[in-house]
Amino acid sequence: MDRRSALKRTGLMAGAALALPTALSLLQSCQNEKRPDWKPEFLTASEAALVAALVDTVLPRTETPGGLDVKADMFMDKVFARVYDPEAREALRRELAAFDSRCIDEYGEVFAELGDTDRASVLKAEEAAGGKFNPGVWGTAVGEQEPVGFYRNLKSMMVWAYFSSEEIGRNVLSYDPIPGAFQGCIPLSDVGNRWSL
Repeated sequence: MDRRSALKRTGLMAGAALALPTALSLLQSCQNEKRPDWKPEFLTASEAALVAALVDTVLPRTETPGGLDVKADMFMDKVFARVYDPEAREALRRELAAFDSRCIDEYGEVFAELGDTDRASVLKAEEAAGGKFNPGVWGTAVGEQEPVGFYRNLKSMMVWAYFSSEEIGRNVLSYDPIPGAFQGCIPLSDVGNRWSL
């Protein structure tokens, strides 16, 4: 690795470290908002309906809370409004419109109005059309990252918002704010769920 690449990666890691507390405070602020009172900061009503439908389809309520239950869509709207630069926001608007346009061309309705079977077909096609994230080390992709596409980027943000929520961290994942002593040789069956911290 040359010096320029090392400096670039160091800068990216520093930026991520600085952005994380801001993103977590955005997530916490979403928990206090009630859904009927919610007015999106960035998304239009139709865009908010699309994002909510995507969140509900990718992270539905089962025996655990769904993405809408932990307000992942509200969090994403705050990130779009407060973190994305103007160019990224405009690109997002174009991608949301193009996504709904593909749904209209293929199924005759926008994504939010489609049934579960059609939604699953749309997302399966989007998964197949987009690239995949390279494995990463400490948040940095290993190797040259190909473009992953709109849907996979949005899905990544949905999953991040979901697993970063207090509800999931405390009540679904194992949670221990002050971990005890390190015990390296424990059978996996004794450990249980993955740890959120």
